Amino acid sequence: MVKGKTTNGLMRHLREKHGISINGSKHKKELLNMGYYHGYKGYRFIRESTNRVPYSNFDEIASIYQFDLNLKALFYPNIMLIETALKNYTLDTLIKLGPVDFEHIFSHLLDDYKKHPVGSSDYRKKLKNRLNLRNKINNAIAYNYSEQKDVIQHFFHTNQPIPLWAIFEVISLGEFGFFLQCLNHPTRTEIAKDLGMHTTSHNQNGRILENIIFLIKELRNSIAHNHVVFDCRFKKSNPPSRLKTYLQSETNISNIQFVNIVDYFIIVIFIMKKLGITKTELKRLIRNFYEESELLRKNIPISVHTSIMGSDLKNKISQLLNYV
Repeated sequence: MVKGKTTNGLMRHLREKHGISINGSKHKKELLNMGYYHGYKGYRFIRESTNRVPYSNFDEIASIYQFDLNLKALFYPNIMLIETALKNYTLDTLIKLGPVDFEHIFSHLLDDYKKHPVGSSDYRKKLKNRLNLRNKINNAIAYNYSEQKDVIQHFFHTNQPIPLWAIFEVISLGEFGFFLQCLNHPTRTEIAKDLGMHTTSHNQNGRILENIIFLIKELRNSIAHNHVVFDCRFKKSNPPSRLKTYLQSETNISNIQFVNIVDYFIIVIFIMKKLGITKTELKRLIRNFYEESELLRKNIPISVHTSIMGSDLKNKISQLLNYV
């Protein structure tokens, strides 16, 4: 059997094998708090494991680790607010269009597949998505019933159809994105209009909102599971060019590519502004984000900070404040 290393042994390993200055009880406690594998091994590179950061002192690693924690604390409550609000805006729009029990919505509004010729590849793909959505929602209902969630049990025990608002309470942000994806074009457009996110030049197909949701879902899930977020390694796919163009047009902020975490911060502020969050609160969040970045800049090499935050950070923050 291979014997593992104690914390003292790991500190010695960092000194001897990686050339990192790490000594004393302060560094030992910091390494214990962050963990060698979750901490050092998770923060020793930027985005790709081959892009190693040339650390020379453990304080630099601790600074990036703390920056990542502070980012998660900054993002999480606001993404939770966004998730709840977008579901409520969607409900508010659908209520104006007719009954909001799920069966009615499924039959009359979740029918985007019908715009394609019957039997075509697009028709089959969209119909499959619709059926998969129903399975996801049924699974969420079954799970929450077995967990004795009052919001689901009440409707079963009183022999009533489960309203959409109750379903929105138990589905994830990603499943909500799939719900929007399956809505027909007029309904998607109406929701976007109610949110002030519809333009004929950038949202002809009404899919900007679902694009936004799938984008922030990856960040939200990484934060919720305490994964690394500072370098956007959570990004699984490249956002559509129409979404980037739309955000740049709306905010007058250039070069939004979602390579650096500041671009995800921009989209969070953008949505919160659409939701009517006050200028005072938005400016406070922008100030907090920039202060965290500046604190990190003072504690790591400038080149590493630029790799993390991008060379145009100050311009983006200035343009974001102008947008707010």
